Amino acid sequence: MAEEQEPLEILSARHVVEYPYTRSVGAVIGRFLGGLKDKKIEGSLTPSGRVLVPPSEYDPESGASISDFVEVGEAGVVTTWCWVAEPLAKHPFDRPFAWALIRLDGADTALLHAVDAGDSSRMATGMRVKVRWRQQRSGAIGDIECFEAENLGSQDGEIV
Repeated sequence: MAEEQEPLEILSARHVVEYPYTRSVGAVIGRFLGGLKDKKIEGSLTPSGRVLVPPSEYDPESGASISDFVEVGEAGVVTTWCWVAEPLAKHPFDRPFAWALIRLDGADTALLHAVDAGDSSRMATGMRVKVRWRQQRSGAIGDIECFEAENLGSQDGEIV
């Protein structure tokens, strides 16, 4: 007759997968972020004359090192967008908004950022948007609070 075995205790432990590290941004992105603190947006100028925003250390076409910077405008054109009807806790707003690729005036590439349009019916590919600067800036991408339609004003973050 087989001996009866006691049930095994199942061991478990809660584990959260995360990557808590500090990243050095380097000279190129450091300059870009420092410019944001001063309400200035810079891109890198490639040997072929293209302006990359955000800037890059190397030309994506030739691999050549890039060391020249140029200032670009605070307004630009939405090249594509996606509406976020139900924002998550980590999103920049607690109300609906759009993520958009925005080609700033003077740039040849687009920057991904949030657009506070108020409603999806106010968003369109090709629309012009402008920067809404955060009041307190620290040299981070969040210094650009968001973009808003160029023909609209804002009061305390509300579209008017």
